[in-house]
Amino acid sequence: MAPRFNFLLHAFLSLALATTSFSLSPKFYDNVCPQALPAIKKVVEAAVHREPRMGASLLRLHFHDCFVNGCDGSLLLDSSSAFETEKNARGNFNSVRGFEVVDQIKAEVDRVCGRPVVSCADILAVVARDSVVVLGGPTWKVRLGRRDSTTASRALADSVLPSASMDLPALISNFKNQGLNKRDLVALSGGHTIGLSQCVIFRNMIYNATNIDPVFAKERRATCSRTGGNTNLALFDPTPARFDTVYFKNLVKERGLLTSDQALFNDGSTDKLVETYNKNPNAFWVDFGKSMIKMGNIKPLTRNQVQIRNVN
Repeated sequence: MAPRFNFLLHAFLSLALATTSFSLSPKFYDNVCPQALPAIKKVVEAAVHREPRMGASLLRLHFHDCFVNGCDGSLLLDSSSAFETEKNARGNFNSVRGFEVVDQIKAEVDRVCGRPVVSCADILAVVARDSVVVLGGPTWKVRLGRRDSTTASRALADSVLPSASMDLPALISNFKNQGLNKRDLVALSGGHTIGLSQCVIFRNMIYNATNIDPVFAKERRATCSRTGGNTNLALFDPTPARFDTVYFKNLVKERGLLTSDQALFNDGSTDKLVETYNKNPNAFWVDFGKSMIKMGNIKPLTRNQVQIRNVN
């Protein structure tokens, strides 16, 4: 089990931080610790080269952190007497992974900076970008300066994380509640162009859906029976270690692995966006970067909460 991120925080006050603007900025650590971002990148590259699936896992950590009361690192907190960890939420339990890599990054960044100066929330944001780049995807300027939450909420995570069984109206509503629109929904869902999913999550799609290519459904049933084998893995698309647009190509062919995937191309209001990204990879890359920046701006804790978490 990865070392615990506990909620006892190390308060670091310095002139550099005290005079920092309230708004997030890509240059936040330029003077405070210029070695921080290169250190993060180095660990991410090693982890993803060692296990390409880790890239998708690290990207997902940022997504699942931001959707629960903002991008505040609360997903990393273990349970305490005051709260139950978000790791136990329905959308996270036995599913989110990569915590040991984040632990390693946090320790290395604290070492090169000489003190705990980079927040866990910022680490998740940078790690998401670096993982996508390692797998051949676009880059974007990550805005930094977040602070870490002292608490977490499994109940909130249960209620706000999007479900793999959601239809399009539910997805649109879920993202709207986070200040994200349809374009953000489709672009961010394109993150499924990397990684894998568990049988228990896509079983209903391959056995009960009508908007699925029957050959594709049969292929997936070979490793995902009606009962048992819940943790058996399947690819979202044929190139799980390459950040490309094959995910959207699959949706046009009714080869979406999850109900929430195929919902994006099912005679609905997002069909045209799926078709655009399928035909124009550059449009997808540009919009994905913009939507990641937008998602990273969800309710960040900033300067007036100058708390930077330690690793025990």
